[in-house]
Amino acid sequence: MRPARAALLLASLALAPAAQARPVVVELFTSQACASCPPADALLATYAKNPGVLPLSFNVTYWNSPVWSDPDSLKAATARQAWYAGLANSQSVYTPQAIVDGTVQLVGSDATKLAAAIAAAQAAPAGDVPVSVKDGAMVRLVIGMGSGSGNILLLGFDARHITHIGGGENSGAVVTEVNVVRSITSLGPWSGQQMAMSMSRPAGQHMAVLLQANNGAILGAGTN
Repeated sequence: MRPARAALLLASLALAPAAQARPVVVELFTSQACASCPPADALLATYAKNPGVLPLSFNVTYWNSPVWSDPDSLKAATARQAWYAGLANSQSVYTPQAIVDGTVQLVGSDATKLAAAIAAAQAAPAGDVPVSVKDGAMVRLVIGMGSGSGNILLLGFDARHITHIGGGENSGAVVTEVNVVRSITSLGPWSGQQMAMSMSRPAGQHMAVLLQANNGAILGAGTN
């Protein structure tokens, strides 16, 4: 093998993220103004220290009112939930709603169905695309090779928010939410080829990268 070709191969191997089982992604669409949401928030929190699960809280905006406006709500979270509804050929959205690995939709406070959906996702055949994200002066993202195509999303999130609710349906309650998404950034398409990119750090204490097919299925996921 020629030296130049050998060096290129070694560089490619160094670039590729190590193969490892990715976490099952659980997205909870919630709101501090929704009386049904605290039990779902508490259920999601039970998965926060499980390395096999990536729980994410997406606080939507449509519950906001003059009596209580959720300080963690994001228009991008509302738009993401609406996108999922469109995939299910529906225009209706609700809270609390959990979506497991981008395909299974269920009531976010249903512990039995959520556990079953996570177990089914973990038992699914392997074939995930390796994804890695590293923090530094610039965020370094590497997507491995794989079949199919999808879109790359960079999420910034805070590990835990504890909020004293001052009005609305949960007035007087203290709500604890985990992995609260603070920013959602689309990084463009992925077409099966290995790729790497650098970018500025998003809002949030931590980061997650989701590689998602157009039908919603999570193809790869990683956190820093």
